[in-house]
Amino acid sequence: MKIGLPTEIKPDENRVALTPAGVMALTRDGHQVLIQQGAGLGSGFSDDQYRNAGGTLVPTAEDVWTGAEMVIKVKEPLPEEYRYFRKDLVLFTYLHLAPEPELTQALVDSGITAIAYETVQAADGSLPLLTPMSEVAGRMATQIGAHFLEKPQGGRGILLGGVPGVLPGSVLVIGGGIVGTNAARIALGLGADVTIVDINADRLRQLDDMFHGHVRTLMSNEYNIAEAVKTCDLLVGAVLIPGARAPHLVSEAMVATMQPGSVIVDVAIDQGGSIETIDHVTTHSHPTYVKHGVVHYAVANMPGAVARTSTLALTNVTLPYARLLAKYGAVEAMRRDPALAKGLNVYQGAITFKAVAEAHQKPYVAPQEIWS
Repeated sequence: MKIGLPTEIKPDENRVALTPAGVMALTRDGHQVLIQQGAGLGSGFSDDQYRNAGGTLVPTAEDVWTGAEMVIKVKEPLPEEYRYFRKDLVLFTYLHLAPEPELTQALVDSGITAIAYETVQAADGSLPLLTPMSEVAGRMATQIGAHFLEKPQGGRGILLGGVPGVLPGSVLVIGGGIVGTNAARIALGLGADVTIVDINADRLRQLDDMFHGHVRTLMSNEYNIAEAVKTCDLLVGAVLIPGARAPHLVSEAMVATMQPGSVIVDVAIDQGGSIETIDHVTTHSHPTYVKHGVVHYAVANMPGAVARTSTLALTNVTLPYARLLAKYGAVEAMRRDPALAKGLNVYQGAITFKAVAEAHQKPYVAPQEIWS
């Protein structure tokens, strides 16, 4: 198979979808990998490293997209890339289609086979291709929040860990999954007072055990969230419904009760955001805005800021699936691996992931109905 690796063009996105090690593995499997010149520079990988690993360097994104049978990316395609979509192409990347009607329609219209990292799901319900970036984003959320709590950044002037004789800052994490757990871990490490909210009582028990009672756990309901939001210095939105738009759990009225200079970091922004006042995506270059006196951080590609770590973590888990797709082709690979099949979002003009179809009020078609 001819595999394409374009440079990511989302603002401030420095990750790359294959490392030189991944290129070497694919070329030794007998495939050709077309790599856009400079694709790996943001993650610290030179063109020579890719060339020495067996890759074929090409000058433009068009050379990659038009020459490949499968394109592997990190982030969802942007409008200027839609023209490359075609029926005989496989796209393997993060898509987050629920809040993206234009991208969804472009994929449907083209007939492309689009497989989303974030909905590949193992039999135990885990999301193996989302997990490492959730770990990165969760850890970053606390780190970023701590930074924007500083007075020069518009924050309250709070040191999360406090000092002897001064109370620590308060961190509220909404969602006790991978993102929330990692956000809480870093917040605890800094010495903050941490509360995790989740809708699952069993998960709250697990978190209580995991952190040896050092975090407060709180059942998720409107009353509890409203009360906790009032007093937190840093609010981390860490809610995930696989493939679906994130629900708004924190209303604008709740945000208005927060102390001026408090900070919100909504990791769920790439699925539409779980905080009502997070009404648009920001970038690493302009990461925050202020509403009701509260600093809002809404960057959709947070792990792109730590591109080297993120690329290595992501490609550790995506490469085995990429090799499977390259060896057998998309349909046969998904027949062989049910987890990969759950990653299929769009196929031959049909939306094949139910939550995406529901988000856009479009018909859903089970993938097995198409290729059986």
